[in-house]
Amino acid sequence: MYGPPVDLSYKDISSLSGALFKVPRTGIRPLKTNSENKYLSRSLRLNNNSITEVSGLHYIVNHFLAEPLNLGWLDLSFNKITCIDPMRLFTFSSLRELRVLYFHGNSIWNLSDVDKLGALPLLHTITLHGNAIEKDKGYRYHVISALPQLKSMDFSAVTNEERVLAKVWQRPRLPPVVQCEGSMGVTSIRT
Repeated sequence: MYGPPVDLSYKDISSLSGALFKVPRTGIRPLKTNSENKYLSRSLRLNNNSITEVSGLHYIVNHFLAEPLNLGWLDLSFNKITCIDPMRLFTFSSLRELRVLYFHGNSIWNLSDVDKLGALPLLHTITLHGNAIEKDKGYRYHVISALPQLKSMDFSAVTNEERVLAKVWQRPRLPPVVQCEGSMGVTSIRT
């Protein structure tokens, strides 16, 4: 039986290595530990800190969780993270159980970074709003296209219509066809 999330939010953590020296918050439900004093939880909250990159996350997960391979929910919202790098997050094989990932309120600027999360087969919920990528044209469709298994994005359900539109949006874009009239008749030219 798993306990509540290991909560390292609002701990003034600027680098993940700094989290190693922090004591998780306690809530109404007490944290459960094993004989090695590691927490019996599938959830880790590192939100509302000043974390700028996710390198070394595997050390944090291994340090705090009794079963790090069962990490199912990770909250990295409201930090200063600029890029998503799953190789720095953890190894893909180790994140296989991750289902919920909160990245909202950061400084992620490259929309193609989301593509890297496609290797997380069980990921069904993601938040990315409040990042620079939110302003990119086709932001929501790009994310849904890159992560077709999503059920929820930015705290809003992913609809079947959005899935269809994401597939259309994903198709390679050919330049528009321009028809020209000349002495040889009408010809179509891609510009």
